[in-house]
Amino acid sequence: MFRTALRNVFAHKARLLMTVLAVMLGVAFVSGTLVFTNTISEAYQKSSAKGFDQVDVAVEPETQEDKGDTVGKTAELTEALLDESAKVPGAASAIGVVNGFTAIADKDGKLIGGGFQSRGGNYWGPKDARYPLVSGHVPSGAGEVLIDSQTAQRAGYEVGDTVRLSVDGPVLDPKITGIFTTDDGNVAAGGSLALFDTATAQRLFGKTGTYDQIDVRAKAGVSQAALKAELDKALPKDVVETTTGQQLADDQAEMISSSMSGLKQGLLVFAGIALFVGTFIIANTFTMLVAQRTKELALLRAVGASRRQVTRSVLLEAFVVGVVAAVTGLAAGIGIGAGLRSLMGSLGATVPDGPLIITPGTVGAALAVGVLVTMLAAWLPGRRAAKIPPVAAMSSLHAAATTKSLVLRNTLGALFSAAGIAVILAATTMSGSDGQAPMGLGAVLLIIGVFILTPLLSRPLIAAAAPLLRVFGVSGKLARQNSVRNPRRTAATASALMIGLTLITGMTVMAGSLQKSIDKMAASAIKADYVVSMANGNELSPDVEQKLGRVDDVTATSPLRNAPSRIDGETEYLTGVTGATIAELTDLKVDSGSFKVGGAQVVVDEKTATSHGWKAGSRFTVSYEDGKKQELSVAGVYEGNEMIQGIILDNATLSSHQSDPADMQVMVKTSDGASSATKDELEKTLGSNPAIKVQDKKDLSNDIAQMFTLMLNMVYGLLAMAVLVAVLGVINTLAMSVFERSQEIGMLRAIGLDRKGIKRMVRLESLVISLFGGVLGIGLGVFFGWAAGELLGTRMSTYELVLPWARMAVFLLLAATVGVLAALWPARRAGRLNMLAAIKSE
Repeated sequence: MFRTALRNVFAHKARLLMTVLAVMLGVAFVSGTLVFTNTISEAYQKSSAKGFDQVDVAVEPETQEDKGDTVGKTAELTEALLDESAKVPGAASAIGVVNGFTAIADKDGKLIGGGFQSRGGNYWGPKDARYPLVSGHVPSGAGEVLIDSQTAQRAGYEVGDTVRLSVDGPVLDPKITGIFTTDDGNVAAGGSLALFDTATAQRLFGKTGTYDQIDVRAKAGVSQAALKAELDKALPKDVVETTTGQQLADDQAEMISSSMSGLKQGLLVFAGIALFVGTFIIANTFTMLVAQRTKELALLRAVGASRRQVTRSVLLEAFVVGVVAAVTGLAAGIGIGAGLRSLMGSLGATVPDGPLIITPGTVGAALAVGVLVTMLAAWLPGRRAAKIPPVAAMSSLHAAATTKSLVLRNTLGALFSAAGIAVILAATTMSGSDGQAPMGLGAVLLIIGVFILTPLLSRPLIAAAAPLLRVFGVSGKLARQNSVRNPRRTAATASALMIGLTLITGMTVMAGSLQKSIDKMAASAIKADYVVSMANGNELSPDVEQKLGRVDDVTATSPLRNAPSRIDGETEYLTGVTGATIAELTDLKVDSGSFKVGGAQVVVDEKTATSHGWKAGSRFTVSYEDGKKQELSVAGVYEGNEMIQGIILDNATLSSHQSDPADMQVMVKTSDGASSATKDELEKTLGSNPAIKVQDKKDLSNDIAQMFTLMLNMVYGLLAMAVLVAVLGVINTLAMSVFERSQEIGMLRAIGLDRKGIKRMVRLESLVISLFGGVLGIGLGVFFGWAAGELLGTRMSTYELVLPWARMAVFLLLAATVGVLAALWPARRAGRLNMLAAIKSE
């Protein structure tokens, strides 16, 4: 049986090639994902670990928890604590560290480093071991700065140049006095680092006389653990906490690994989809191979082979195919991993240097996935072949499915589909995250149910295409009959395409609906012409609002400030606004009371009011972050959204309780409304600062929707793999179907159907099967998109369903294109069959 199985593999090399390709693509995706994420994670971990070489023990401020009516405060690391840390037994030196956001502009005025990775800090003393100078000298005063060598190289800066940068809004123009090297992980990842002298850094980052961290170096022969123990004895426990440099490196490595795991899981999901689609191809291939060898298998049974031996022979063929596909897929995956890393560099994302990481786990996963998927898909055809009685098999090439098996299949499919629809509908009535798990379960059940029912659905749906197929005469009629002749095969082929289009359509429906909802939200919540904010979401200096208020065209401004507080023993964040102008800048719907903000009067969104049992006229006591209390009155209750929500009060009331007021954004209304000229004027007023965004309503909605658009484009790219596998499936099915029907095609040629007619028949058959899968996929995608939207609607009041008719038409056209392209080779092969040889074939 072993030799027989191997001979069958080599006898059907061409037929198994498509199966190998399908499995190989899935395995390549899995192994490529693992290689890529492991390589990037390892590079970042090693790079970040170097950044802790100069730290044996880090002293950080202790943050108190919110308790009762008290807002927890973060302790301060003072000069006294720095001196005390340097004097503990075993300490060689101690450095005070100050850091914060610092945006650096290139010579064209554009932001370097993407905002979130743009950092600033202090250069300690006459020589800082953390940052070796390449050229120049240390900075002194607010007019001097150091920048890292990678940023200098990217932007073309040299010592002596003036650079434009920003810490919290206002533009600074210091002179570059030196360039340094660093092992900072953010810089290695494409960010930037600017260093000021310590006094300047403390002033710029609002840390006058204090530090964010104290880095202590140990004397020779003193371990990090021993130094930490000495620091714990000497320093007040309720003020600071200590961590060894090794622990910091380990925590950073774990954080990097955790952040990469999300990307890895996302990519593996799409790899799984490609493998799932490939499973249909494998099952189809082995079903047809077994059907074509029914007499051969029956003869084996007649000469003494058992059912198990027949099944094993089919599984052995699958094992050989799986091993070949897994090995080639692993090799391709390693290439994909290396290519993705290079692609990140070409897209502007800087990745730390490091080797390509190929772990034993990656090799094992590739081999296991390739072999197991192939053998599992081949098991059912092998088992079905073994159950055919030898006499029946030798007398007939095809054994039709029994009525009992069809009834059982349709009943099972109907139950799965009904259960899936019921669970999805139930999930749409839930709120937020509560409905996500049921929604996912319902989607899986429905897809399984539709897949089981696909043979039943194929007849009426394909029959609906009969009027169009009649236009093509005999070829069209034969194509329709061939499509429904073997419903299971047609279903398995169409299902591969169906799954890819289901996901693509569902994501498109959700993205379009979200874009519409965000536009609606921006239009309904804000009357301001512009919203000004930092590019990385950091806080703005109050100077920004003051500068904007002095512009001639500006008629009203209001900053939005956030501050923690304690209300009824719970932490609540307050939003501070300018009470006199906020009504001109927002258009929030008030459910009760009035939108009046000033003094002790506040307005509250519905959610917060409900949680506390408040209504218009209610009074409550708030404890501010400085420990002082005040009784506030609810003037009105409004409908909040993702842009504006919570407790809104006057900045005149809030700011007196803040030690360092800062704005999250500033709303601006102008006399002439939004225009490019007005926007340019506002940007010039702020010094054409690349770190500050001046956005109108359209910019705001586009900014929010950009994430969804980027995600959708990534999904399109990743699902292209599943569609490619589906194309291979259609080619495979048609090619083997042509081989199976060689005698029939020869007879058609003999009675007058020419080569063009034969080719047209095969092409139309492929087109019908592909469109069948496309219609099912788009239908399911719209349903899933609607259901997911209903779930989102519980969190987003402006959500409304938008059906992208144009894109759905493109998807249907894509399905038709898949059918036409997939039929090129099988149709050519069918047209070239020798008439007499085909008639004599079995």
